[in-house]
Amino acid sequence: MNIFLTLLAKLMPLYLFITLGFIAGRVLKVEKKSIASLLIYIIAPLIVFNGVVSTPLNSTNLSLPILFFLCSSIICLFFYYIAKFIWKDTSRNLLAFVAGAPNVGYFGIPVAIALFNKDQVSLVVLSVLGIILFENSVGFFIAAQGNYLLKDSIKKLLRLPSFYAFFIGLFVNLSNIELGEIYRSNIGSVQGAYSFLGMMLIGLALSGIKKFKVDFKFIGISLIAKFLVWPSIILAIVWLDSLTLQIYNEQVREVMILLSIVPIAANTVAYATELKIQPEKASVAVLLSTLLALVIIPIASLLFF
Repeated sequence: MNIFLTLLAKLMPLYLFITLGFIAGRVLKVEKKSIASLLIYIIAPLIVFNGVVSTPLNSTNLSLPILFFLCSSIICLFFYYIAKFIWKDTSRNLLAFVAGAPNVGYFGIPVAIALFNKDQVSLVVLSVLGIILFENSVGFFIAAQGNYLLKDSIKKLLRLPSFYAFFIGLFVNLSNIELGEIYRSNIGSVQGAYSFLGMMLIGLALSGIKKFKVDFKFIGISLIAKFLVWPSIILAIVWLDSLTLQIYNEQVREVMILLSIVPIAANTVAYATELKIQPEKASVAVLLSTLLALVIIPIASLLFF
């Protein structure tokens, strides 16, 4: 019960942000596309850059973003293949993106702060980079195929600044370049805006739904991908590692398990809006998975942490 109440207190602001986004869309008529573009092209690259420059880089730590990038990409491509037998429209592209993108940034970090120590929270932040790289490469490319030709999809992918921010941050980190106190004192505001605007975007997308309709087939497969396929793969990796190579210690394994059970990424709505692939359907999937996570994460915490 203590774990549930602690997590509830940490997560309630996130649900409040969704509510505020809904009100902003319905009452103030705020446009979700502007917020989505702001997140994708300005705020996300800064988050990626800061994550790379502020985290100690060693083989074990660097393997986490690589691991989550690979898991996201494989799951995305698997569901992209499966979905071709079910849908002939952009639902296929959206499902693939949804399946591969867990909400490790807006949702995972606050939960990690409630459950873990400072070192583990840093590992969560580092793992976020793998998901952001997926969203800005494989995920974006698959999603863009819904409404764009191959050539146009590649052009859009190459215009995404987060892809370049990762390598610039890597260069700054490895070169031991000191960014100074002004940078360190202001980057926290960007991180706060990232979480706030990301969760608000869900509410904004929901506010645009004229008639609330749930695509149960789409939602069901999305939730299977998020709360069955993801944990199964990560638990298998953790189990095999404990029996063989033992690359990861207990703390790292706990981080991996947590990130496998967070809900669908709120950024799904941002990319669906940017690429015009049914953002309302994406927002419903994100919202329902976020509500379900309130039950799943406390149970998993009792079992694994």
